[in-house]
Amino acid sequence: MPNDQPDTSRLPYKAWILLVLTALFWAGNVVASRNGVGEISPMVLVTIRWGLVSLIMLTLSWRQLVADWPALRSHWKLVALMATFGFTGYQALYFTAAQHTSGMHLAILQGIAPAFIFAGAWICYGTPIGLVRAIGLVLTMLGVATVATRGEPMRLSALDLNMGDAAMVLASLFYAGYTVALRKRPAVSALGFFTCLSMFATLSSLPLLAVEMAQDAAQWPSPKGWIVVAYIVIFPSLLAQIFFIRGVAAIGPGRASLFYNLVPVLGAIMAVTLLGEPFAAYHAAALGLSMGGILIAETLGGRKF
Repeated sequence: MPNDQPDTSRLPYKAWILLVLTALFWAGNVVASRNGVGEISPMVLVTIRWGLVSLIMLTLSWRQLVADWPALRSHWKLVALMATFGFTGYQALYFTAAQHTSGMHLAILQGIAPAFIFAGAWICYGTPIGLVRAIGLVLTMLGVATVATRGEPMRLSALDLNMGDAAMVLASLFYAGYTVALRKRPAVSALGFFTCLSMFATLSSLPLLAVEMAQDAAQWPSPKGWIVVAYIVIFPSLLAQIFFIRGVAAIGPGRASLFYNLVPVLGAIMAVTLLGEPFAAYHAAALGLSMGGILIAETLGGRKF
């Protein structure tokens, strides 16, 4: 793993590509989660998700896990906490939120996470934001707001938090904590680290699954539910998480958090292409603001963040 100060001597185009793909896969997670409502219960989905990811990762990277195990074992408490909050807790809240709020709200409220990440990076590491990057963050947040309001700012007053909205805000806080903690992860391979995280996530999901079963709320996946599981395991779980770990290692949690704001914008685009919703001018404006904010923060914001 790179040291705590990522190498920023040149523009990290590979990291940008990985983080854009991560946002794309997470945007698809919004659509998949809404399609899973009534097809599979939240904790059944979380447990199956991380159980399958663990099996796949153990098959693909058991040699890396064995090599990395001494370092992982010495930091097992940190890894367990990251998995419990960043994977199990986040996903449990996310899929619970999907039962009680709209896909649009799921996408919108994820835009809160970068603010939590910047605050966490400042509190934990004293990471300066700087004026230019603050402008970039504001622009990306404006992109989120544009999607939220459909280009009409007065709509913000109508976005009342319900149970699902509150769960999504808390989920964003959990994932922000995980993102900030990535900077202190053990000096091991990304594959070995992710394999260990997925195993801890599976274990920590079992008590919540037991509660769901005790409440007679568990629902095993329907055929459509298995399609949702397949997408979530391959793209938001396997590929996106590995890409995100590598992206954060390359440019740091604060800078990587800007790409998170692409999720609601890409989610809106997916709604157009996959659900047949009309493409409006505010979609284009939101995409331009989000991408512009990222480019300003990355190209003009300096190299020591």
